[in-house]
Amino acid sequence: MAELQKVDDWLSALLANLEPAARSRMMRQLAQELRRTQQQNIRMQRNPDGSSYEPRRVTARSKKGRIKRQMFAKLRTTKYLKTSASADSASVQFEGKVQHIARVHHYGLRDRVSRKGIYTIYAKRQLLGFNVQSIELIERMFIKNLT
Repeated sequence: MAELQKVDDWLSALLANLEPAARSRMMRQLAQELRRTQQQNIRMQRNPDGSSYEPRRVTARSKKGRIKRQMFAKLRTTKYLKTSASADSASVQFEGKVQHIARVHHYGLRDRVSRKGIYTIYAKRQLLGFNVQSIELIERMFIKNLT
């Protein structure tokens, strides 16, 4: 934790030297790159730590050998996975009604299967998060824009 604090202090000092317009431009680029990495993780069906998502449950009524669609195919589109950036921060989040769906799956919460359906506990599938590659991407973006 102490190392992370040192890096944070170092980056804050470097960011203070940039003009607000340059900082917001850099943060916008950073948010877009982070969104791309999150979309790739969702497309590859893996958590930020590299482990794969828990597969869908097999129900008694499901057909054997049926090819299923990928999970979260629409959630990863730019329509729902939005970026926001200011001079001080950059974020990637889900927007609108899909935010509830994403939260239930991300934390493995209990929710209804359909509008009037039964409740079930969903498996924990982390949709957004940092990994080593994301942190390296952030470092590269900072160094590139500060030099």
